[in-house]
Amino acid sequence: MKIYEELQARGLIAQVTDEPEIRELVNNGKATFYIGFDPTADSLHVGHFMALCLMKRLQEAGNKPIALVGGGTGMIGDPSGRSDMRNMMTPEIIQHNCDCFKKQMSKFIDFGEGKARMVNNADWLMNLNYIEFLRDVGPHFSVNRMLSAECYKQRMEQGLSFFEFNYMIMQAYDFFRLYNDYGCNMQFGGDDQWSNMLAGTELIRRKQGDDAYAMTITLLLNSEGKKMGKTQSGAVWLDPEKTSPYDFYQYWRNVADDDVLKCLRMLTFLPIEQINEMDSWEGAQLNRAKEILAYELTALVHDEEEAKKAEASAKAIFTSGVAAEMPTTTLTDEDFTDGEIDILTMLVKSKMVPSKGEARRNVQQGGVSVDGEKVEDIAKSFTKEELSGDGVVIKKGKKNFHKMQY
Repeated sequence: MKIYEELQARGLIAQVTDEPEIRELVNNGKATFYIGFDPTADSLHVGHFMALCLMKRLQEAGNKPIALVGGGTGMIGDPSGRSDMRNMMTPEIIQHNCDCFKKQMSKFIDFGEGKARMVNNADWLMNLNYIEFLRDVGPHFSVNRMLSAECYKQRMEQGLSFFEFNYMIMQAYDFFRLYNDYGCNMQFGGDDQWSNMLAGTELIRRKQGDDAYAMTITLLLNSEGKKMGKTQSGAVWLDPEKTSPYDFYQYWRNVADDDVLKCLRMLTFLPIEQINEMDSWEGAQLNRAKEILAYELTALVHDEEEAKKAEASAKAIFTSGVAAEMPTTTLTDEDFTDGEIDILTMLVKSKMVPSKGEARRNVQQGGVSVDGEKVEDIAKSFTKEELSGDGVVIKKGKKNFHKMQY
């Protein structure tokens, strides 16, 4: 099976322009393609997984990826799929985040000479002359067509700022620059980016002629992929300092039954034939499929050794409630008040919940236990002595465990 057909079989392709040409380029390793990454944090999260895995698949088939980080567009807001404006970031923070991205991406993409690039759109956007830009690019955009795009419709009622309105134009200009500067002939993105991506394709063809090799493709369910990055406890990051390998493993181990085969097809590198054989699995077999998914993705992000540790810990917790590799937080003197720390503070410190309000709700709903005993009092506190040595194990819900020690 060739790579384009495999992407289809894995359910990754939703919409395309110029499918025969795209198929030809991709299957023959002649595509130079880009995917954009928004540097709003210092780590990628699981919502970026689909894009990273796609880049890896295409590069292994001989195609050349460009990871475009939005150092320039990150200075303003992207209205796509959003109902609010984002916070402004300083150039220093954006650069730091971009550096972190490349380190994480290198586990998926080979940035060796002639193989892949990381490009920052700040390199051209920050130096644009406004009048020249209006004269050169502005005539190719219809305001009426822009306002009909779904990404802008969602923001119109709340109020769409002028600088956010420019986002589509800048994203289109990104593709135009990548086409001219690096021979980029294809762009990939989520279904929520379709209007912006079409604008880029049209801009190139209008300025370069209809024969320009500018093509667009979207990924099926990529907007859902972004939602994968969020849980009740906050984001699931690829950085082990933010989300431990064990928690990362548990996230995938706990996916819904209806999603496990979809995730196996889209995100793992297991042979599609092997995954198709799991279509008839149910009950305990689906749990085994989830274990396979969790192991494969943890190994991909954190390496085989960490995946084995996480798998062993999960099984140990299931059978005995205790595991050496369980995520652990070591408290310091500053964490205690008068020699004690309350359960709500411990839940927040462990990052099992994002806030004390969420911690309070979990306790009040009977969803928290310590060393197997349900916590019923939100004021329950622990002393340094109780947390010394092996510490205590907090359980939230049915499957989330965390050790707290002093």
